[in-house]
Amino acid sequence: MKYQKILCGQLYDGIEDRLKPGQEILIGDDTILEVGPHTAAPAGCRVIDLSALTVTPGMIDAHVHASFFDWREIDRDVVYYSDGMRALAAAECARRALAGGFTTIRHVGWFRQDYVLDVKRAINAGFIQGSRMVVAPHFLCAPGSHGDSTQKIGVNPVLSNFLEQQYPTMGSGADFFRNAVRHEVKIGADFIKIMATGGFFTPNDSPEDIQLADDELKAIIDTAHALHTTVTAHAYTSELVGKLADLNIDGVEHASLVDRETIRKLEDKDIYVVPTFCPYDEIVLLDEEKLAQKSPEFQRKLRHYRDQLVESRRLLIDSSLRLGYGTDLVVGYQNYECGREYSAWLRNGVDPYRALKAATAVNAGILGLADRIGTIQPGKLADLAGWPRDLLGDHTALLDCAFVMKAGQEFPARSILKEEEPA
Repeated sequence: MKYQKILCGQLYDGIEDRLKPGQEILIGDDTILEVGPHTAAPAGCRVIDLSALTVTPGMIDAHVHASFFDWREIDRDVVYYSDGMRALAAAECARRALAGGFTTIRHVGWFRQDYVLDVKRAINAGFIQGSRMVVAPHFLCAPGSHGDSTQKIGVNPVLSNFLEQQYPTMGSGADFFRNAVRHEVKIGADFIKIMATGGFFTPNDSPEDIQLADDELKAIIDTAHALHTTVTAHAYTSELVGKLADLNIDGVEHASLVDRETIRKLEDKDIYVVPTFCPYDEIVLLDEEKLAQKSPEFQRKLRHYRDQLVESRRLLIDSSLRLGYGTDLVVGYQNYECGREYSAWLRNGVDPYRALKAATAVNAGILGLADRIGTIQPGKLADLAGWPRDLLGDHTALLDCAFVMKAGQEFPARSILKEEEPA
């Protein structure tokens, strides 16, 4: 067995809401063996001195769209990106997310084929370096919906309609969606992602739209559960989120326009929410410079819904919901800059320990990996990250990774903040 010992300056273990000074972590091969102030010292043990850092579990981002290289290129995806290009982009996103201290990312689908399942398998086999990936390969959606990127070329109906045929999980009718779920599970989907409503990013729909019929939503959820697969949905409003809760969905992405009554229903049913605060931060906190990077349609919708976004965010933060940590970065920041969401949580007044737990233990549960990752304790995989900044007081702390280990293997760490510094 290969032994390694980590000497921590401070330790956040994902279990207790405190930083413990002077802790050690003993690792055997890929697994944590001991945690405490004085661990065993087997012969030949490699010692890694992280006494200048705060050590945490490897972070988890539960809402990543990995299939693009640069957010400024997304509009080109409809016509110019090949499936292979998207796969390469997903691999690069996973590599850079890992370097940033996020040892696991959850890919919540993309508009077109991207072969992210193959990227995941290549990472698991050790052929390429990258974060562990939990993958929903395709959106389940209707034509013209938020999941249909050919909206943007709708002025060319022939081309738009042709490209629609390239979307294997876009269609209509309960039977279509039952088969779509079966297909996703067959090819290896870890969970099912529904585009149930319109959104802010796409030009021709509204966050209040309900874009799938009740029987379609029920067919998706029931079929997935029969196949022992969980389901989450892109959804904003109380009407739709409440409907999904009644249909026993497992989780909701965003929920950015919900009321207190709907939140209570989610609490009662223990349905998790990944609120993705970062993409709406510029309107909630009124950052006009960042707002200007979004399309005119995106800006218009954000301004229209600002009051609801502010109020629903307050209700979500004040709730007892299982809030997961997810970035959903598609405009303004690169998809691998997973530490951006921590900044949003802290700047919106969330307790740092709640944000840290969301990005570790809570997310591990959402991803179905709580028995393997998310906390630093004996028997868990040695997924670790080290941070030089004050995690409790510096909202940029998770953008400055100095050490990363996944399953006992150390990988190069990179700081997003240092990359931003002028030469």
